[in-house]
Amino acid sequence: MLEFVEYAAQQQHKATVIWLHGLGDSGNGFLPIAPELALPDELGVRFVFPHAPVQPVTVNGGMEMRAWYDIKTMDLENRADEAGVRESAALVSSLIEKEIAAGIPADKIILAGFSQGGVISLHLAPRLPFQVAGVMALSTYMCAPQKLADEAQQSALNIFMAHGSHDPVVPMQAGKTAYDALVNQGYDVSWQDYPMEHQVCLEELKAIRAWLISRLS
Repeated sequence: MLEFVEYAAQQQHKATVIWLHGLGDSGNGFLPIAPELALPDELGVRFVFPHAPVQPVTVNGGMEMRAWYDIKTMDLENRADEAGVRESAALVSSLIEKEIAAGIPADKIILAGFSQGGVISLHLAPRLPFQVAGVMALSTYMCAPQKLADEAQQSALNIFMAHGSHDPVVPMQAGKTAYDALVNQGYDVSWQDYPMEHQVCLEELKAIRAWLISRLS
């Protein structure tokens, strides 16, 4: 089971947000955002921030760091190591199943991710045997979008996507390509972009807060 840090529900635990970090970060990176979102206490939202496994990353000279998968090339078509994506998706799926076993319904679970974490979230959610409340995909792209139609188990999914228009790490067009693939699958996808680089901004957090409240109320 993945190790994680958490921000506990402020009242009875009724819903869970599992939020995956980006390359080289850890669950601690996004932990401070949970209280900043100031979600209504009565929603009972617990935030879980898993730590990705430590592994060598090819484009970083084989340096070991927390990564959800190896990156062998910066070419966006082949950037995500598919085998690694599937391995990490299985680990995150176990976290979701643990929440369900603890009594949290699947439709009260949000799967969120930034950059590499967003790749895992967008890969996993459509392939789950149950429908989650939604997916939050920030500054990210898709692994093997051409396989989505054949592998998807969900016919409906609500997805919040946000991207920086000046992102030098994951160009916004890569996010748009993922958006198009998800829309073509028939999913309910919202898109917002902000004049920022590979990061999260205040206006984005306001939109995230509103979306989380709408999905978990």
